[in-house]
Amino acid sequence: MNKIQAKKMTNYRWIICAMLFFATTVNYLDRQALSLTWKDFIAPEFHWSNTDYGNIAAAFAIMYAIANFFSGRIIDWLGTKKGYLWAIGIWSTGACLHALCGWATEHVVGVHDAAQLVGAAGDVAATVSMVSVYFFLAARVVLAAGESGNFPAAVKVTAEYFPKKDRAFATSIFNAGATIGALIAPLCIPTLASYFKRIGVGNGWETAFIAIGILGFIWMGLWLFVYQPLENNKHVNDAEREYILQDSKREAEEVDGNRKMSIPQCLKLRQTWAILLGKFLTDGVWWFFLFWTPAYISDVYGYTSDTFMAQMLIFVLYAITMLSLYGGKLPTIFINRTGKDPYTCRLRAMFIFALFPLLGLLAQPLGRYSCWITIVLIGIIGAAHQSWSANLFSVGSDLFPKGAVATITGLNGMAGGLSSFLINFLSGRIIDHYDVSQGFFLGFQGKEAAYMILFCYCSVAYLIGWIVMKSLVPKYKPVTE
Repeated sequence: MNKIQAKKMTNYRWIICAMLFFATTVNYLDRQALSLTWKDFIAPEFHWSNTDYGNIAAAFAIMYAIANFFSGRIIDWLGTKKGYLWAIGIWSTGACLHALCGWATEHVVGVHDAAQLVGAAGDVAATVSMVSVYFFLAARVVLAAGESGNFPAAVKVTAEYFPKKDRAFATSIFNAGATIGALIAPLCIPTLASYFKRIGVGNGWETAFIAIGILGFIWMGLWLFVYQPLENNKHVNDAEREYILQDSKREAEEVDGNRKMSIPQCLKLRQTWAILLGKFLTDGVWWFFLFWTPAYISDVYGYTSDTFMAQMLIFVLYAITMLSLYGGKLPTIFINRTGKDPYTCRLRAMFIFALFPLLGLLAQPLGRYSCWITIVLIGIIGAAHQSWSANLFSVGSDLFPKGAVATITGLNGMAGGLSSFLINFLSGRIIDHYDVSQGFFLGFQGKEAAYMILFCYCSVAYLIGWIVMKSLVPKYKPVTE
């Protein structure tokens, strides 16, 4: 290591990491565009209920889960350069397809413009709702199929360009793109929708989807020039390459690092199930807050997504989640101080992250005093989630050979997609049920009671997930067979 440090080392791996960061930012801008426009722009036009939106969000999640089952394997087969290009090309096309849903609904129903859709009543309104939901479902399916490739490709690139001790930090940096996307989205998407609606370009929301979708095609052009495999990259000198490959000797002793593994082989292992269950039990929390926070702010506090107050609330929420960058660094600190293996140090850090979401039990009760308290507590949960997620991705590269990293990450994403499907499918129904019945839960009534039920699950999910992971793989045990 002293020999490495004596040389002047290039830092091209961080340029690669920056590209992963921007791809993930675009990924989340595309993903969040619907959650920020449906309540105040799309629902009035197409007569949607909370259940309709929940069904669309759930369909996205189930397609994301199914596609992840294959996407990791495809990325391992195509390689990161081609695989990433295909993934972002498909999801950017899916994002732009949302803009055509209104036009397609008008033609199927037989009306001439958005004003007639808004003014529809009775059976016509029901038809508009049903037809539009199907078109949005189709667009979300395309979006989900492409987006399923982002994290398998990004984690595989991280395994190629970073040593194990730095992978969680690098992952936390590109994973912060999710936070930045969620941070920028409430400021730009409703504003774009409002602006284009005001100047008479459709109903406004259509152009917002196209503008965000185009960003992905710009990224593709940059990726063609920036990325090269490590062994062929002329921008990486010998010192940096030696630093990146510092684990290679130990990995060669433990396992064939380039060996690929089939999905059935992976599913026979306790290591796989520890990762999948850790993801399944917790990922729905992030998706719930991502897809339902704008509606929560509107339902509980009366601020629509295009108001300055709503935008500031969501901005502050995701600004707080940026603390997750420190979460990616914590295992490295533990490794340097204790000298223990990355898995042991990562699990120790993840236990700390699992405790912070318990504050979510106070979010709804304290929200009676100020909506800012609720937003700050949700932001802390978001930061804990992103820290947890970055380390969970890195657990896969700790335990599995590089040739199988994208495959295991794809399975990981599948588990997260199933988690999202369930929470979105149930959330819309729970909220509509309590809205109609005006039922009570822990002192809250109606929609607020529904949100309290969901907050309770979000608060304890990580502790349950950590216990399951620790039970299945109590000590560092890389896959060697």
